[in-house]
Amino acid sequence: MDVVVTGIGLVSALGNRETSWKKLLAGESGIDRHQPFLEIEPLPLALINTKPADLITLILQVLADALQDANLTLPLPDCGIVIGSSRSLQANLEMLASKGRRKKEEGRSKKEENFLLPITNYQLPITNSPFPIPHSQFVDFLPHMGAIVAARAIGAIGPVLAPMAACATGIWTIAQAVELIRTGQCDRAIAGAVEAPVTPLTLAGFKQMGALAPNGCYPFDRTREGFVLGEGGALFVLESAESARSRRAKIYGRVLGFGLTNDACYANAPDLAGKSAIAAIGQCLKRSNLAPEDIDFIHAHGTATELNDRHEALLIQKLFPLGVAVSSTKGATGHSLGASGALGAAFSLMSVKYGVLPPCTGLKQPEFKLDFVRLARSRALRNAVCFSFGFGGQNGAIVFSPHC
Repeated sequence: MDVVVTGIGLVSALGNRETSWKKLLAGESGIDRHQPFLEIEPLPLALINTKPADLITLILQVLADALQDANLTLPLPDCGIVIGSSRSLQANLEMLASKGRRKKEEGRSKKEENFLLPITNYQLPITNSPFPIPHSQFVDFLPHMGAIVAARAIGAIGPVLAPMAACATGIWTIAQAVELIRTGQCDRAIAGAVEAPVTPLTLAGFKQMGALAPNGCYPFDRTREGFVLGEGGALFVLESAESARSRRAKIYGRVLGFGLTNDACYANAPDLAGKSAIAAIGQCLKRSNLAPEDIDFIHAHGTATELNDRHEALLIQKLFPLGVAVSSTKGATGHSLGASGALGAAFSLMSVKYGVLPPCTGLKQPEFKLDFVRLARSRALRNAVCFSFGFGGQNGAIVFSPHC
């Protein structure tokens, strides 16, 4: 069964779907120096606004855009939901912990305090949704609540999944949605990943690891110095090709196949032997009935860290012919962690749909012999593959092609 993408909702430091795509092709970057927390010195970050975003607000915004793009109306009771996030509502939990710590320092007893945030009803951007979205109690901060909120927003009563696979989360969500459709559990699913990861703990942790760039993000560049944390993500409307045809929906492309593996090696570094990553790419190509020569464009993970870029470049050199075009868009959007694969998938699908390859923003002095896209390049694509390689050795690859 062919599974196609009929809607994309997206938000990044560059803007919404249309604005992000336009600025990306122009080589613009959403990265700037910010100091969102007084206890941490200014750093380059890819913020959507001037202050860190709220995850649930972002999810509802992107969900509304995806539904509008797919020309769907509510309710959608038979729609599956697969929405992941590597940090989820960590920001809210940090706020609770900080609030409790301050009150403890002030000498108040625990019995006198309520450590929960005040009750808030989010204003749903899906104007015709009859479903209220209360967000107040501790249970609402659990990792799967982003997916639950999306299901409630559209009235979905089918499967609701909330995978977390580090930076490979976005590709995992699309893969799981495809399986829901192919196995007949639902005719349509909304999948993707969204992150609001700019928190004191996240910044302090990555800084302690030496992973954060002090100046900017330069994927595959000789002068690369680490990644820049970014907000945002993408959600997709996936459905069977038959369903899309029956309602004459716009189609971005087909999901041909995917590969998902784990290194079972290091907690925060790739296995440099690359066996598991090679296996993921091999699974992806086999399930897509493709050879490496059939791939025209690779949207690389391209974090601009020393290990990831070297590891990924060697994989591409080993597995693919020299002429395949390669780009990473993290120099424009920053690294949105679990949502980075979803953003990469969205840009890959738009490349397939519109026949334009996005540039590898920030790349000036390539260290590796690959056909990097330095400026936006017009090219009709047969197949595009998107990679994600996350902490813990989480490897993901997914192939998109035009729908004829």
